[in-house]
Amino acid sequence: MTSRRGFLKGSLAGVTGYSLVVDARGFEIASSVGADTPPSGPGTVDLEGRRRRLPIDPTTSPSLPGDPNMRVADHDCDLLVAGGGMAGVCAALSAARNGARVILVQDRSRLGGNASSEIRMHIVGADCHGSRRGWREGGLIEELRLEDAARNPDRVYEMFDLMLYDKCVSEPNIDLLLDTSVARAAVEDGRVVEVHARCEKTETIHRIRPRFAVDATGDSRLALETGAGFMRGREAKSTFGESLGLEAADTKSQGSSILFTSRDHGRPMPYVPPKWARKIDESHLKHRGIGSWEYGYWWIELGGEIDTIADNERLRFELLSIVLGVWDHIKNSGRFPKSETWALETVGMIPGKRESRRVIGHHVQTQADLEGAWKQRDDGVSIGGWNFDDHPPEGFDAPDKRPFVSVKIPEVYNIGFDALRSRDVSNLLMAGRNISNSHVAFTSTRVMATCACTGQAVGTAAALCVEHDVDPAGLRADPRLFERYRQRLLRDDQTIRGVVNEDPDDLARIARITASAVHVDAEPKHLVTGTPRDMPGSWENRWGAPVREDGEPQWVALEWDQARPIEVVQVTHDTGFHRELTLSASDWCNRGMRRGPQIETVRDYEIQRRRPGGDWETVEVVEGNYQRLRRHRLDGTPVDGVRIACRATNGSPHFRLYEVRCYANEGADA
Repeated sequence: MTSRRGFLKGSLAGVTGYSLVVDARGFEIASSVGADTPPSGPGTVDLEGRRRRLPIDPTTSPSLPGDPNMRVADHDCDLLVAGGGMAGVCAALSAARNGARVILVQDRSRLGGNASSEIRMHIVGADCHGSRRGWREGGLIEELRLEDAARNPDRVYEMFDLMLYDKCVSEPNIDLLLDTSVARAAVEDGRVVEVHARCEKTETIHRIRPRFAVDATGDSRLALETGAGFMRGREAKSTFGESLGLEAADTKSQGSSILFTSRDHGRPMPYVPPKWARKIDESHLKHRGIGSWEYGYWWIELGGEIDTIADNERLRFELLSIVLGVWDHIKNSGRFPKSETWALETVGMIPGKRESRRVIGHHVQTQADLEGAWKQRDDGVSIGGWNFDDHPPEGFDAPDKRPFVSVKIPEVYNIGFDALRSRDVSNLLMAGRNISNSHVAFTSTRVMATCACTGQAVGTAAALCVEHDVDPAGLRADPRLFERYRQRLLRDDQTIRGVVNEDPDDLARIARITASAVHVDAEPKHLVTGTPRDMPGSWENRWGAPVREDGEPQWVALEWDQARPIEVVQVTHDTGFHRELTLSASDWCNRGMRRGPQIETVRDYEIQRRRPGGDWETVEVVEGNYQRLRRHRLDGTPVDGVRIACRATNGSPHFRLYEVRCYANEGADA
């Protein structure tokens, strides 16, 4: 059984967005402050200690042969995460919150990858732009989406960047190295033992010795340096028996895009293109309609016929020439008179990349896996659901071809752990678009919310490997340990199809549950079904009760015949999984979203306890909640009941809770 101390170390770390406090024992716990609390800063982490933890001592650090002007910083860590996109951020956060010491290396000044202000692509995933209503991802990506919606209602991408930065630098177990690129790696006995990462801005080579590593670079740069096997291009139908494959394999891929945003200034805004902008006319836009221009356009895509890595500079120029040519067409062709008062506001300078290398894992996911064969596997650790979404390699240069071909996948599927661990390097895991897939499977798993969930999966796996002193192969080979790992993922709100909460330490599962009122069929017993989500119109996995007109709370209580020293109460709120939620500059994408706290979420509530023979007493008051997963710290006093008294929502006429978990302190008899 997992030790309570180990559990608490992982479970109480950084779960409520910016609203965190630290108690005397070092546990981060959910605070009871309002939604207007300022971002994390002094008081949330040991900033002075962090400032003193300099990466190197330049007076003693030697240089390396061939780099006499570069200083060297030596680091040891439990986990190195290479790549700071959504997959890498979630890998780092999940590992750190589960007790691992993490170094996160990102080659840009900003986190977020394709979702950052440098590229500005919106995050999509299993709900497939709302066509699979109810399947928005949980876990860390949900926390980040909710944080952004509540803190950034005006859709400012730089604020999204800053939120991700705050999450990482405020996590005591993460050391963040920005503007730093993986340069080389050393492998011994099939394990990566040392990684060199260069930061030209500080003239430093970081020499990192990790116990485990995650390649979340997208381009598989760390895997490349380790010598791990990888795939590129598109396979033939015969390779994996895929009907969506090619008749003959090739080396082509999906291309890269540069996006732009524009703004209405309310007065004429002339535009003169540079001489190198392409001349665009309607013949180029046969299958690429221009309906609005505040944000565009993913279909300005090139590069699938060449090397999206080696030819990146060429792609940048060509994509910019198309972006500015398209804008010239909008402004000056006469076909869009309403554009007269609009002007470009941002133009990306980094091509947003879709496809390059894919690391070969112990299992290569294929079309069959995503269409149903996943149900025969026992290693599911995250979900996907985006349709097979292939793009012609020629991109914009093939105006007679549609810019994408979408083939519906029957249902949301599981991604297997064996596709997230390298076949060739025993302590190397993968997360993001470079996981072990055929090209056909990649066209679905490549989207960022799906990538983020794979990041959470491998980050948690690495932390469990540290905790139990095993490699990923050992984690996979031990059925009891692997199931404990999947239960840990569920505890942290990761969704895995076909796996429900069976955590033996969760005392809510043996409690008697009652409520002050019930909405329709939303019985309080639903709080322990083990599946904290419902499809639209269903109340099979939620407790619900109407908000009272007199302002009195509605409550749900968990009671035990024997007193229990409860130390952690975990509450999973309803955050409106039926609607899409992402940061997008597209007005069309934002039509059905709510930029702010989600109305279904309980905003104000109290955590109450009852000592044997006593009355209910309030131990924590929460105001201004907008997060889905909240953990609350009690002092371990033996109680025979815990109650959540709901006082207000963020707009819904009904209180809604999906799950309550309760955990005893160390040494308690569960």
